[in-house]
Amino acid sequence: MPPEMNLRIAPRSVQQETVDKLRQAIFSGLFQPGSRLVESQLCAQLGVSRPSLREALRSLHAERLIEMVPNRGPSVPALSWEEATAIYEVRELLEVEAAGRCASAISKERLVDLKNSLTAFEEATSSKDNLAQVMTAAEFYSIILVNCGNPILEEVHRGLLARISFFRGRSMSLEGRAQSSLAEMKDIYEAIAEGNVKEARKAAQRHLVKAKAAAQLSMTGKD
Repeated sequence: MPPEMNLRIAPRSVQQETVDKLRQAIFSGLFQPGSRLVESQLCAQLGVSRPSLREALRSLHAERLIEMVPNRGPSVPALSWEEATAIYEVRELLEVEAAGRCASAISKERLVDLKNSLTAFEEATSSKDNLAQVMTAAEFYSIILVNCGNPILEEVHRGLLARISFFRGRSMSLEGRAQSSLAEMKDIYEAIAEGNVKEARKAAQRHLVKAKAAAQLSMTGKD
């Protein structure tokens, strides 16, 4: 059964809160791939107007997290393993390079931030909070990308972040995967902290190979 989630938003930026809540609902599995998003129901759940909801849906459509089907309305796309494979291939190109560059470029202050994000992921893993695992893992990689010394690498990766997080949620749903991911991310952190460019690249690549295998098992039932 999909997890229960309180979708009602707090009165800050209605637009951004609506986007954030819907994005989190997709990442957490509350809205399953292939399911329709009924506007009247969402307005009631979120407590927002239809214009606000539609603007939020347009933002999520731009992130490729939902699709707009003529005569059917918005829905969560049933993303294929072929698309997942393409995403993981691009992740490998970007994240392996970024990890190596980060090992030689990150400052001591930002290394503390990276350690803190790893600790946050460890706490999410201990509590078995799938959504928190997805979000804290995204923060860990965001810090690596921001500190790799190449803003274009970070920009391209950010454009894929929503779909990366979607597939990360699928792989993290497997029993034991979050714990394995934690060990792999610790290896990446330690290599970066030591300034070991070669080992940072190797650790990032090992992690991605295992993450891809976990996502494949989750999505297709095949190793």
